[in-house]
Amino acid sequence: MSNLSHNKGKGVCLWLTGLPSSGKTTVAKLAEKKLLNQGEQVERLDGDVVRQSLTADLGFSRRDRDKNIARVAFVAKMLQRNNVITLSSFITPYRAQRDHVRNTIDDVRIVHVECPVDVCIERDPKGMYAKAQSGEIEGFTGIDAPYEKPVTPDLTLYTHEESIEASADKIIVYLAHQGFLKNAPDLPDVDDTETMKEHLQKLGYI
Repeated sequence: MSNLSHNKGKGVCLWLTGLPSSGKTTVAKLAEKKLLNQGEQVERLDGDVVRQSLTADLGFSRRDRDKNIARVAFVAKMLQRNNVITLSSFITPYRAQRDHVRNTIDDVRIVHVECPVDVCIERDPKGMYAKAQSGEIEGFTGIDAPYEKPVTPDLTLYTHEESIEASADKIIVYLAHQGFLKNAPDLPDVDDTETMKEHLQKLGYI
């Protein structure tokens, strides 16, 4: 059975992981907008927003970071089980955290938002890297705390080489290939990315 027919109508969680300022939230916002415009059922979970509500009691120690991911994974699991496309944008720097995500959510795909740390430092929209480099912040991922790259991500976005639009479109093409777009009729069951993009463009997804 093909992915297109097997996954039709089901939910999935795309877990975007990457360094701070790699573009996770920006890409997820645009992908969410494109999907909503086509009537897809989609929710976006974002690190900054979640820490203002669901995990406001947690700090940034390794233990608290693990708790933060565990709580978000539980919410994402509920959304995915109710057939929602869930876009979760979290640094998730440790492989053990991502293993927990995979073991918690029934159908989750790891999306590595790849971007060199020097590019992330140049972007630094919140000034966090600068604070970490000056010693104001300790345990900051990419400076004095590690980021363990995913070994076998399901999808990789190269936000230092491609536009935000291109990265968002890659997410939508991936969802189409996997059969998770409920409102996209008559998609070709093909592996060819360009053919799939042409069909998605005609339907208004990208």
